[in-house]
Amino acid sequence: MASINSYLTFNGNCREAMTFYQDCLGGELTLETIGESVIVDKMPNIMKRSIMHAVLAKDDLVIMATDMVEERGLIKGNSISMMLNCNSEEEAQSFYHKLSAGGKASHPLQETFWGALFGDLTDRFGNNWLINYDKNRSI
Repeated sequence: MASINSYLTFNGNCREAMTFYQDCLGGELTLETIGESVIVDKMPNIMKRSIMHAVLAKDDLVIMATDMVEERGLIKGNSISMMLNCNSEEEAQSFYHKLSAGGKASHPLQETFWGALFGDLTDRFGNNWLINYDKNRSI
């Protein structure tokens, strides 16, 4: 079956953001710069340290990212959020606390009528996160 992964675009701070996400969520982070790629000769020197492709992977969690911004520039919107389905209340609390550092804790984690612990936030890079722990889910 096909799957969907989050692919984030940054404006020169991809390394910083992905390292932050690794510190918050754990996992293995791989980063490929423009300077390490086959397109290095086609890009301006100033872009050599920019991230062409990054992957943060931990079990089924995969977040990909880049610094490769289109000519029109980076346009942040509120129509996309990353949903973290957690395995425990403690994990949900930890992820919420870490990801909201330096950002905006929009809606703190709280018990919901559908039996979950749920909250949302915008991290310091302007990305939206939904944190969910379904207490009725069997792990």
